[in-house]
Amino acid sequence: MARILSLTLNPALDLTVRLARLEPGEVNRSEAMITHAAGKGVNVAQVLADLGHQVSVGGFLGAANPQAFDALIASRGFGDAFIRVPGETRSNIKIAEQDGRVTDINAPGPWVSEQAQAQLLKLLAVIGLEFDAVVVAGSLPRGITPQWFQGLLQQLKNLGLKVALDTSGEALRVGLKAGPWLVKPNTEELADALGHATDAVSQLHRQGVEHVVVSDGAAGVSWYSPETALHATPPKVTVASTVGAGDSLLAGMLHGLLSGDTPEQTLRRATAIAAMAVTQIGFGITDEAQLETLQSGVHVRPLTEQ
Repeated sequence: MARILSLTLNPALDLTVRLARLEPGEVNRSEAMITHAAGKGVNVAQVLADLGHQVSVGGFLGAANPQAFDALIASRGFGDAFIRVPGETRSNIKIAEQDGRVTDINAPGPWVSEQAQAQLLKLLAVIGLEFDAVVVAGSLPRGITPQWFQGLLQQLKNLGLKVALDTSGEALRVGLKAGPWLVKPNTEELADALGHATDAVSQLHRQGVEHVVVSDGAAGVSWYSPETALHATPPKVTVASTVGAGDSLLAGMLHGLLSGDTPEQTLRRATAIAAMAVTQIGFGITDEAQLETLQSGVHVRPLTEQ
């Protein structure tokens, strides 16, 4: 299996509140509350670990409240490449309703100094060659400029790493200029980054992006590479929470690509892993038999137009 580094520059403690229906302005009583260490790269790492890969996690972590992350790193056997910074890792509130709707309230996170940024770049220069691929996922914390972020991606590419990028907004716009190996926006994020260009995928390929994976919720996933253009429609499932579905999809795509699976099998399994994610709160592959059943319900077809 592959050695993968998963970077989350702005991790979070996710507090997920389950309730039948959110009534704004009223007293709402929850059915359950779950707290866990999260952030897009951390979520991806957990699914990759379940798929058998050797994973390290890194980024910036608040020194004032690291306990949940330290416990996750220890229990999962992750390598620890986090730079500790003053302050607290942010807390994000996810309100998950019975019909599958999720309302996010995301905090900004700690300030990351130039010294901490330099520490991370120095660490990556030392350990980078240990890995086959690197995931860079999630938002930018305070103190990080888009220009620094683009430089980070370029440094990772210069180390010879396959860079998989999953972010949005300005971070995605500058990140695409670095020509990562794989990008996984959803349809709205891609349109925001490139406009509604008719040749968006071709444009990304010209910029050096080999794999463009575009998610569109229940409508499915489209995957474009120089050799492959496929669409997968997921099976119908009962939605508990959509949090982590995109992260699970990215992990599944990486698994298939790095394991040398066929394109159809890669996309089929990744789509099934994402479908499994929305049936649960939390991250990871919890039931292999369920995953096999979900895979059998994924419809993969070729896309005739790129």
